Amino acid sequence: MLMRMPSFVDEIIVVDNDSTDRTAEVAAGLGARVLHEKVRGYGRAYKTGLLQAKGDIIVTLDGDHSYPPDAISYLLEAFLHSGVRFLSASRFPLKNNNAMSFKHWLGNKVLSLVMSFLYFCWIRDSQSGMWVFERSSLEEMRLVSDGMAFSEEIKIEAIIRKRIGFKEIYIDYSNRMGEIKLQPWRDGFRNLRFLFLKRFGLGLKPSSNLNFAETQEKRG
Repeated sequence: MLMRMPSFVDEIIVVDNDSTDRTAEVAAGLGARVLHEKVRGYGRAYKTGLLQAKGDIIVTLDGDHSYPPDAISYLLEAFLHSGVRFLSASRFPLKNNNAMSFKHWLGNKVLSLVMSFLYFCWIRDSQSGMWVFERSSLEEMRLVSDGMAFSEEIKIEAIIRKRIGFKEIYIDYSNRMGEIKLQPWRDGFRNLRFLFLKRFGLGLKPSSNLNFAETQEKRG
């Protein structure tokens, strides 16, 4: 996937979330900046990478070959004309029904519907892992999730903070490669629970917060 990155990408960050394979070694060999995060978690890995990113515009995608790197130029062009500071790539409607299992499709639909209802904003793909956004928008977000719910939380923060704004745009989606770390039933119920806790401000610990503004002050 790294070999397919467009030449105009200034910085490539790969977060090694305590993997047991050669991911970090291979990524570094291909020119990526590899960061190591011992604490496991989808959201934790993202926070580690986001805190170190230097570019004004950040593009994210999972490292399982399911999101197309060659769509980055298309997404950036759409982002620059979107009128918002956060653009999320939606995988729906699926062109290839075999690209996602039924249980993953169903879980995504349920979570997206609940999220749409709770935040009064139609969302087609609440679990998408490919986004384009202004790095400065992180200063205005309160991101606490260290787990899979981070994907929906960062979208929620863009939705509720009008100075950021949120839109979706369609991309083609392919079969995942390698190990699938997502556990549909467990992660699905955790994500559903998180949506309600986030919406009503219940029991979320600010100690896990991504304090981007504070990090920027230390850099300065």
